[in-house]
Amino acid sequence: MKIGFASAECAPFFKTGGLGDVAGSLPKYIQKAGHQVVVFLPYMASIPEQYKQQVQDVTSFTVSVGWRKQYCGIKTLEFEGVRYYFIDNEYYFNRPNVYGYFDDGERFAFFQQAIIESLEKINFIPDLMHVNDYHTAFIPYLLKTKYQWIQAYQSIKTLLTIHNIEFQGNYDQETLGELFSMGLEDFDNGKIEQNGQVNWLKSAIVFADWVNTVSPSYANEIQTEAFGKGLDGILRQESSKVSGILNGIDYDSLNPATDSHLYAAFDASDISGKVENKTQLQKQLGLPISADIPLIGIVSRLTYQKGFHLVLERLAEILQNQVQIIVLGTGDPDFEQGFRYFEAEFPDKIRSCIMFDIDLAQKIYAGADIFLMPSAFEPCGLSQMMAMRYGTLPVVHEIGGLKDTIFPFNPVTHEGDGFGFSAFDSYHMNESLNLALHIFKAVPEVWQTLVTRAMTKDFSWETASKHYVDLYEKL
Repeated sequence: MKIGFASAECAPFFKTGGLGDVAGSLPKYIQKAGHQVVVFLPYMASIPEQYKQQVQDVTSFTVSVGWRKQYCGIKTLEFEGVRYYFIDNEYYFNRPNVYGYFDDGERFAFFQQAIIESLEKINFIPDLMHVNDYHTAFIPYLLKTKYQWIQAYQSIKTLLTIHNIEFQGNYDQETLGELFSMGLEDFDNGKIEQNGQVNWLKSAIVFADWVNTVSPSYANEIQTEAFGKGLDGILRQESSKVSGILNGIDYDSLNPATDSHLYAAFDASDISGKVENKTQLQKQLGLPISADIPLIGIVSRLTYQKGFHLVLERLAEILQNQVQIIVLGTGDPDFEQGFRYFEAEFPDKIRSCIMFDIDLAQKIYAGADIFLMPSAFEPCGLSQMMAMRYGTLPVVHEIGGLKDTIFPFNPVTHEGDGFGFSAFDSYHMNESLNLALHIFKAVPEVWQTLVTRAMTKDFSWETASKHYVDLYEKL
C-alpha cells in the first residue's frame, strides 16, 4: 500500500507532545512492514540544523489561499527509511513555535491545500491519506469536495486519528471563502458546522472513511457528553466507523539496556542496575541515599488536566510517610509554586524541578520506584508505558489509555502490573498510592514480580503498528 501521513509535528524534527512522538514512530514501523509511507510536514524554523542541511529541494508552485497567492516549496529528506516531504513557506512557518498564533487557521489552511496540490507534483498518489488532529483534519473534506474533480484523487481513502479532541479547529464561516474559495453549502446543511462555526475536526468525522483514536477506551469516552467536547453526538452518529488503537513507544530509543541518559544499564532479566540509577539520582538531587525509601517520580505538564490539584491536596499527608518525591515539569504557576513550597517545607523528601529536561526525565523513569500519573483524562498517555519499560510502577487514574495499558494490582490474587483508582478525587488517588507504598515496603518479593511483569509487557510500535496496517488494509 501507499500511505500518505500528514501531521503538524513530528519527532525528531519538531514536536510539542504526543502527536509528534506518534508521527515520528508509526510511519517507520509501517514502512518496515513493507508498505510505502510518505510523511507530510510543515518546514518549521525549529527544525535542527543537521536536518536542514540534509533536505533537498524538489519543486515549488503557488497555492491559492482564498484570494492570496502563496509560494509553496517542497523539500524532501529520507530518514530512518521513511520519505519526508516538507511544505515550505517562510511567511507561515518561519516562526519559533508550531502553534499559538492568531493566524493558525490561515497557516494550516495553506498547509492542507499545499499537501493535496503537491501529490501529483511529487508523483505520489496514496491509496490512503492518514490525517492527524485538527491541523490536517480538513483534508478528507477537501478531497471529497474542492478537489474531487481531480480523477487521480478520487480513489484516495482517508483516515482521521484524534489524538486529543479538545482541539478542534473552529473558525468563522467566512473562512470557507476567505481561505478555501468554497461556498457555504456544507456549513448550512450542518455537515461541517458546530456551534455556528466551521469545525475542521467535525468535517473529518463526517467525511473521512474511518475515524480512530489513540486508545480503545478513549474511543468510547469521546462518544459521551463528559468527554466528547461537543462532538459526542456526531461521533455516536458515525460510531460504525469509529475505533481505537493504542499508541506504542519506540523500543529502540526507550531501552534501559542501551539508554545513554542512565547511570547504569539494566533489563528485565537483571534489574540490579535500577538500584544504581536510584542511588545516583538521589545523590544528584541531594536527597538522602537509601534503596529502602520508596521514590515517587512525576514527569509531566503541571496542569488540571494532568490531575495535579489532587496531588497538591494530599501532598502534606503523603509526605508524612517515609517517602521521596521528584517532580519534573512546568505548567500552571500555582502548581509550580505549590511544589516549590513543599520542597522548602520538606527538603529531605521532595525535589521540585520546574523545568523541561529530557536527560533528567529518563533518569527519573529509570531511578524511581513509583510513577504518579493522576490525569483527569488521557487519550493514550506515553509516560506510563515508558515508566513500565524502565521498571517503575505507575499509579494512575483509570481513564482513557491509562485504563487500557495498566492492569491494576489485586491484593488478593497478586495479579496486575501497576496501581489504579477509578473515582477522580484525591482520596482514592491517595488510597491507591498507599497500596503501592505498602507493597513496596511490606512484600518486596511481590513488588519485584510486578516490576518484571511491567518491564516485559509489550508496548512496542512494532505490535501497535500491526493494528494500523490491518485498518489500512480494511479501508
